[in-house]
Amino acid sequence: MSGKSLLAPNQLRLTPLHLPQIRYPDTLIRLPGSFFLRNLVERRSLLYQLVRRDFQQRYVGSTAGWLWGLIHPLVLLLSYTFAFQIIMRFELPNGENYTLFLMAGLLPWLLFSETVIRSAGSLVEHSNLITKTLFPSEIIPVSVFCSSLINHFFTFILVVGAILFTGGSLHPGLILLPGFTLLAGLFATGIGWFAASLQVYLRDTSQAAQVSLTLWFWLTPIFINEDQYPENMQFVIDSNPMAYIVRGYRDLLLYSRIPDPEETLVLAFYCLLTFIIGGLFFRQLKRGFADVL
Repeated sequence: MSGKSLLAPNQLRLTPLHLPQIRYPDTLIRLPGSFFLRNLVERRSLLYQLVRRDFQQRYVGSTAGWLWGLIHPLVLLLSYTFAFQIIMRFELPNGENYTLFLMAGLLPWLLFSETVIRSAGSLVEHSNLITKTLFPSEIIPVSVFCSSLINHFFTFILVVGAILFTGGSLHPGLILLPGFTLLAGLFATGIGWFAASLQVYLRDTSQAAQVSLTLWFWLTPIFINEDQYPENMQFVIDSNPMAYIVRGYRDLLLYSRIPDPEETLVLAFYCLLTFIIGGLFFRQLKRGFADVL
């Protein structure tokens, strides 16, 4: 056998034409979540279709349609106002309008809780897509948040209308409110990924999520002012990202002031960390979805 034939395989492996296929630099510099973000941009038409389908199916066959998205929070608000302000005669220390105070607190919480609860069962509901096609299942909880964002917008208009009707005014800093909505979305989606992926393997996850959110709801300063918490319970607020979000909404909607920058940075850290860890957790469990579903 000639020397030329012995060298031929090695020469083929070292040919410059084959070297670009080894993309070590791209792997080394790729940031966590960059693939997901790129996939989300590339699949934006799919995300739009999922959001549209989800929003339509929620009110299919309903006479009132999307108006139920306004009726539900309105009835909830009136019920809580009746119980706390009329029956229990609860008053805020500074004498402010309790109904507006409650509306501003419920606004971000309803968005958060709806996203988490509906995300928990979203993968099971879309099992036909996950098992039969090469489908990016991580986009489903994102579509749930975007669908919930539509109702959130309608409720926001209701809150703004109530503020103006009672003689209040809107602060220019209100343009910062979408930033807090985005942080609430990152936080809710991160937890939604946890709940959705666990629900595939443990079908009690959605029930556990509802129970946990009920407890979380009462640990968040929605009904009372933060100053009314006992000193030994302040850690509940300091470690609760939803308390920061509720505070930001109230600052911008009711108190005409810019939220504290340091607290906003702490909130951003909590939300981004939850979003990243939830995404990594989802990616690890995603490998067995098709087998279980």
